[in-house]
Amino acid sequence: MNQPPNKPTALITGASSGIGAVYADRLAKRGHDLVLVARDEARLTALAAKLTAETGVKVDVLRADLTVKADLKAVEQRLASDPSIALLINNAGAAGEGGFEGADIDKLEQLIALNVTAVTRLAAAAAQAFVPRGGGAIVNVASVVAYMPEVFPGIYSATKAYVVNLSKSLQAELGPKGLYVQALLPAATATEIWERSGRSVADLTPGTVMATDDLVDAALVGFDRGELITLPSLQDAAPFEALEAGRMALMGGFGNERPAPRYRQVVEA
Repeated sequence: MNQPPNKPTALITGASSGIGAVYADRLAKRGHDLVLVARDEARLTALAAKLTAETGVKVDVLRADLTVKADLKAVEQRLASDPSIALLINNAGAAGEGGFEGADIDKLEQLIALNVTAVTRLAAAAAQAFVPRGGGAIVNVASVVAYMPEVFPGIYSATKAYVVNLSKSLQAELGPKGLYVQALLPAATATEIWERSGRSVADLTPGTVMATDDLVDAALVGFDRGELITLPSLQDAAPFEALEAGRMALMGGFGNERPAPRYRQVVEA
């Protein structure tokens, strides 16, 4: 079986700015060649030239709109056909505008196409390519709102909850076969996602917004440790660990042929 290189090529989606661009910088400095994917080819090209000049790594640019099927398939094909790639940073995503009531259904569908469908198809393409090559890693960028849907209107939190569950399922299925999956859950981060969704990062409570450099540096610490879920902004991990322990404890209680007593009808005399 062909083993992945010690410094595999990393394919990064949403690489033209924000979290994706910082991942490109950090991975290039670690010696990884890169494939940068985003819609803005000019920004990608400028970033590629800068990183090559600074680090000497090879950087390819692949312009793609991941909500367009042909573009998405081109990225899938690159993952499938390039044996040097053994790291996918599944970062591209967007936030919705406003809540669910009165929402533009076409925009909701487009958000699902980017945050769910594209993430799924690229993860599948990567997994199907990496495992036969001897292993690799997928980083899926989710969000803390996956665990707090009540405070974030619309379907964005639902799409990110999907990414968390997908990551857990992939790791459980394919971890024993050499695949490592990390779900990164940022809280509020200083990226262009706010302006693109009709809001401003300047309106957020001071002291609650993390810089992208800090976020990615923390994410890479979690990656190096082999974490499944990485929560850079959560200062005390104990409540999350208790939540996950409780979730695992539930699994043994679901297989029953009879409803629980609390759901049985009480017949009055």
